[in-house]
Amino acid sequence: MRMRKKKNCAARMEHCAALRVAEPEQHKGHWKDVFGSDNPIHIEIGCGKGAFITGMALAHPDINFIAIEKVEDVIVMAMEKAMAAEITNVRFMDLDAERIEDFFEKGEVSRIYLNFSDPWKKGKQAKRRLTHKRFLDRYKAILPLGGEIWFKTDNQKLFEFSLNSFAEENFKMKNITLDLHKSGFEGNIVTEYEQKFVDLGQPIYRLEAVYTAAPL
Repeated sequence: MRMRKKKNCAARMEHCAALRVAEPEQHKGHWKDVFGSDNPIHIEIGCGKGAFITGMALAHPDINFIAIEKVEDVIVMAMEKAMAAEITNVRFMDLDAERIEDFFEKGEVSRIYLNFSDPWKKGKQAKRRLTHKRFLDRYKAILPLGGEIWFKTDNQKLFEFSLNSFAEENFKMKNITLDLHKSGFEGNIVTEYEQKFVDLGQPIYRLEAVYTAAPL
């Protein structure tokens, strides 16, 4: 379903300008200057309306968070949530994640969150999935060895695809669950999209993928 255009989106974006990074290329290798600290950087690709990134930033003030969302009518709602909560350790970029290597140096991002990414169900669309090799190569360009990707989805086929994709690209997987909300995992921040499926009693699939050195 296409997102309806938000009224006064440009003015609302401008109101949140303090949290928006308009030209992230200029900060590549120097994100500590943006946040005023050298705390670890975690990014969320596809932040939606911002429930997850806002919750994480509030729960972990010792982490600097960056949310990426290419749809302005969506990201403006996320920025407004962060503004209302007076959060200082989060920034937003309304750009395409395909350019992520232009924004960060190798090892500058210690963790990436992929929450309920578009499954791109048709086989010919596989390259557009955020856990496809094409994207994993980009993530490896900004993660250090030992860096992590935390992945959640409601789509079983995407989860199975992702398990294989991570394994093939030198990621070691841990904390794999086929039903997150019955797993006993602590510290989960629920996204808006996730809550809909929880309310329907549908399982949420989750894993953590750790970037390791290529096999000899």
